[in-house]
Amino acid sequence: MEGRRRAVITGLELSLRDDLELLLEELRLLLANLDVEVVAVATQKRDRPDPAFLLGASKVDELKILTQASEADLIVCNDLLMPIQLSNMRRKTDCEVWDRALVIMKIFERRASTAEAKLQVDLARCRYEMPHIRGLGKQMSNAGAGIGTRGPGETEFERHRRKLQARIVEASRKLEEMKKRRQGQRKQRRRSGIPTVALVGYTNSGKTTLLKRLSGDKKLYAADQLFATLDTTVRSVRLPSGRNILMADTVGFIRELPPELIAAFRTTLEEACQADMLLVVLDANDPDVTATYDVIQQTLDEIGAAALPRAVVLNKIDRSGLFRVERIKAQLRHDGLPVCALSALTGEGVESLWGVFDWLAVRRS
Repeated sequence: MEGRRRAVITGLELSLRDDLELLLEELRLLLANLDVEVVAVATQKRDRPDPAFLLGASKVDELKILTQASEADLIVCNDLLMPIQLSNMRRKTDCEVWDRALVIMKIFERRASTAEAKLQVDLARCRYEMPHIRGLGKQMSNAGAGIGTRGPGETEFERHRRKLQARIVEASRKLEEMKKRRQGQRKQRRRSGIPTVALVGYTNSGKTTLLKRLSGDKKLYAADQLFATLDTTVRSVRLPSGRNILMADTVGFIRELPPELIAAFRTTLEEACQADMLLVVLDANDPDVTATYDVIQQTLDEIGAAALPRAVVLNKIDRSGLFRVERIKAQLRHDGLPVCALSALTGEGVESLWGVFDWLAVRRS
């Protein structure tokens, strides 16, 4: 059995960014979901990224020594690497190098189970790889001929690029067909007059567990791991008043979600844009829950859903102290939003949602 991979993680502490410690802890959690152990951390303060290496050249030399000393076989950068930076770091450190975007994509690849999710991940991976293929090594410049090539003068780079472009076109075509089917399903739901609530939030905040609790569908898969759900799931929820609403679970967010993934999952995220109301689910144990809410707000801005009415759900209160819960509720209420504190796992406090849903149902009727 192959041993567990060991990684050194690294990142830039830029003058305009003060969240590096939080980002590196997230990166550690992301890697744990790929069964990669973080054995060392190296950071550098800079005014701007080095165009050749991201980190300064001397810092990369130190990184190589640290990698060898800690017997790591992988270097993972928190920042997005440009193709030249990736190529130079690999060459200078003699080690495999990933960036944050690639780590998240690898998790998505591992979690994707449906045809649509697999297509979306493949599309994102192709778009990510396209600008990087020139840096894959000398083999990319070798010319040759063979079945399926353009002739003896076509390089490996050109063949690889052509294959990626073909995959992008095919995946985009299939996803467009799925998008049309989704639009038809949404039109049918709208004609029914039943209001729709979209669950949005950080990955592993408990959105699917909440949908499972409210809908009573015990077959829904919910797990304590990042990006356990990549597909939109819609279920009917019956309120104590006798009214019905539809509730949609969506793919989770994370800080610095790769733009390729946002673009590829846009058809899935459109479920949030088309909802009558958003339910923003937050983890009460998040060490910086207000910063997480800002990340969610930023992502909602990017997909065009920021103006929708919303309420906030502070989830997992069974794992958090009462004082902490009340303090977070007070912070979030500064935005004038209703805040409900509950545990989707145990059911504690779930009744605080009924008033919010009844308000929506009456507003739609």
